[in-house]
Amino acid sequence: RAAPLASRMDPLVAAIDQGTSSTRFLVFNAKTAKVISHHQVEITQSFPKEGWVEEDPKEIMQSVYECIERTCEKLCQLNIDISNIKALGVTNQRETTLVWDKETGEPLYNAIVWLDLRTQSTVERLINKAPGQNKNHLKHKTGLPISTYFSAVKLRWLLDNVDEVQQAVLSKRAMFGTVDSWIIWCLTGGRNNGVHCTDVSNASRTMLFNIHTMDWDPEICRYFDVPMEILPKVRSSSEIYGWMKSGSLAGIPISGCLGDQSAALVGQMCFTEGQAKNTYGTGCFLLRNTGTKPVMSDHGLLTTVAYRLGKDEPACYALEGSVAIAGAVVQWLKDNMGIVQSASEIEKLAAAAGTSYGCYFVPAFSGLYAPYWEPSARGIICGLTQFTNRSHLAFAALEAVCFQTREILDAMNQDSGVPLMKLQVDGGMTANRLLMQLQADILCIPVVCPTMSETTALGAAMAAGAAKGVDVWCLSPGNLPLVTSEKYEPQINPEESEFRFARWKKAVQKAMNWEMTEPYCISNGMRCFASC
Repeated sequence: RAAPLASRMDPLVAAIDQGTSSTRFLVFNAKTAKVISHHQVEITQSFPKEGWVEEDPKEIMQSVYECIERTCEKLCQLNIDISNIKALGVTNQRETTLVWDKETGEPLYNAIVWLDLRTQSTVERLINKAPGQNKNHLKHKTGLPISTYFSAVKLRWLLDNVDEVQQAVLSKRAMFGTVDSWIIWCLTGGRNNGVHCTDVSNASRTMLFNIHTMDWDPEICRYFDVPMEILPKVRSSSEIYGWMKSGSLAGIPISGCLGDQSAALVGQMCFTEGQAKNTYGTGCFLLRNTGTKPVMSDHGLLTTVAYRLGKDEPACYALEGSVAIAGAVVQWLKDNMGIVQSASEIEKLAAAAGTSYGCYFVPAFSGLYAPYWEPSARGIICGLTQFTNRSHLAFAALEAVCFQTREILDAMNQDSGVPLMKLQVDGGMTANRLLMQLQADILCIPVVCPTMSETTALGAAMAAGAAKGVDVWCLSPGNLPLVTSEKYEPQINPEESEFRFARWKKAVQKAMNWEMTEPYCISNGMRCFASC
């Protein structure tokens, strides 16, 4: 079916959205912000040991190329000339850590995913040697607590444990990057003069970046013993980094780069101080724009760089509440437990019960992130009786996502002193209407969901289209497109909501201090304490 002539002539902007569980490529009309075409490919996660999460960097790139080419084919079928695509933006799962060889272009190890827990003993060692054993020892510079979540400790593990990485560093062949850096380096030529860069939003999640000087911090790099020559150049989130070197889009500028949560903030058009959004993906991430000054949290939130939309523009900061497990709990119910056959089934299953019947599920599979930052916590289901069935479990899993959001929203309201009166939401899980209603009930405020849920990709496209030298997308307030949305109002009384939330907090306490990091080995499936 051919597109109307007007839209066939409008400038288009594309975005790569490389997430934890899939890669998407979307093409937007720069005048209307509507999606013209897209393609999606699932990504394989591997779990080589308990608590380890890895992905294959070559599979990531293969999925990017496949999504680009399939989408271009779909555009041709719509009679849309791909030469209308004026720029390309990149948005990505943050913190996930890669090291590759700049001469061969080969990854030197799998990508260590943000959720990975192998660095827990490293983190405990670092905290123990910090003054006062304070996990916030580096927070004044980085905005972050010392945690398994961020890239620096993952990079330290690679430097300590992978011979190929050590050798490449010694022979000056190693390059470190988060997923955005790997994608941009590959697309701009790879070993043939590929551009090795990252943007401020991704750099601020490494724990090597000073959010005040807006550059890598030499003192912190010495603290982690990371050689600075392997780090990418830090650029703004909206400028031309380089040009596509091959494929259907060869010659098109890559001019936008944002970590996925920053991209969603831009895509939700939260450009004003105080505006906030919550994204429901593999994890759950609530960001509140704090303007051009970094605000430090007293309640377990992160201070992060939201975006810098142009090299001559000031950086904008955000307070962030990060929850490790949201959509991942549905995947676990499907893949590990066989309770549902597809992710979309959970809504129907949970609705059949209509309640968790006193069952509470704390999915601390990767420890607890905000506001606790407790790596020793583990998942727990409590309040079980003989009456409990899989419908109650499904309902408890959805409630867990909502309770975790409530915890980070409460922390954010305490930090800012100005409570949010509504919550803007996006991400794959917002298609679950029961979840959205539960969220409104548990927060006791309305939840507002845009009709077009791909706000992360939209944010990357906006940054790319607005870049100097591209100039096809205007980000001034009067020119932002109108977004249609759906509103979920709270439907239960606040007393019931508070009672359920208090029970949840009791369950969280029972999940704490579960895992120890003393060395043990596993023999015939049994744990035996020994030095492995």
